[in-house]
Amino acid sequence: MSTSNKYLNPEVLARLAGIDLKARLVVEGFLTGLHASPYKGFSQEFADYRQYMPGDEPKRIDWKVFGRRDRFYIKEYQEETNLRAYILLDKSGSMGYGRTLSKLEYAKYLSASLAYLLFKQKDGVGIATFDKELREIIVPSSKKVYFMRILETIEKSKPGGETSLSSVLSQLSQKLKRRGLVILLSDLFDDPDSVVRSLRSFRSRKHEILVFQILDRAEYTFPFEQSAIFSDLESSDELIVQPNIARESYQKRFTQLLHNYRQRLLEAYIDYELIYTDTTYDKALFSYLKKRQRLL
Repeated sequence: MSTSNKYLNPEVLARLAGIDLKARLVVEGFLTGLHASPYKGFSQEFADYRQYMPGDEPKRIDWKVFGRRDRFYIKEYQEETNLRAYILLDKSGSMGYGRTLSKLEYAKYLSASLAYLLFKQKDGVGIATFDKELREIIVPSSKKVYFMRILETIEKSKPGGETSLSSVLSQLSQKLKRRGLVILLSDLFDDPDSVVRSLRSFRSRKHEILVFQILDRAEYTFPFEQSAIFSDLESSDELIVQPNIARESYQKRFTQLLHNYRQRLLEAYIDYELIYTDTTYDKALFSYLKKRQRLL
């Protein structure tokens, strides 16, 4: 597949050729050798209706159903019941932080590679970008035109806005009618209780969840020396801080935050991977995928 997208490195794509991102839990997929399926039948067999979403082709709308219900629905066929994966890309203000490479830029590279991997497997892959609410949504599809739109969405995403991850997950849960794979890329800078509760709600609906928490190393080590004014990238609130006095307490609380996320997500059978942006994204991705393969 030919693409000039800056977030797809040809060397990384070549290495991905020998790796699969398999679903470990029960998903509504149909692809022999990759995913177990609860469905039987031929590829052109009618499977179900689902509500029309932005990005769907208008020609697929069933106008008879519209006449009865006054709402747009499209038909889905058996060939469209492969694994469905949604990549959730956090583009809130805090994701713009980074000393050399911002967290958002790093997440973009990971998102593009994961989208390619799923597309290569002929799985349906879509994307949703968000800050305090859902911004752009492309529904899962295995068609190349949709994949190219995903890459365009990734490339043009810019950081800005506050975070409301629990609200975003709640909005998205109303749109996902079939079980699938949800991949979240975020720094998780939001209320942990709300975030975990929302993710657990997804799991209760039988979705499989992968969470990549992406951080800049300085957010943990707090290497600053001089007294300075720290500005919140989302709210613009400012605070004068003396790093040498605040560092120990800050690191302790930050460590507790990370431990809290890891422990509670793993208890909920949600894959959790902490990644720092000073680890090259391809190394981080392949390390995770290899570890995942061992657990299958």
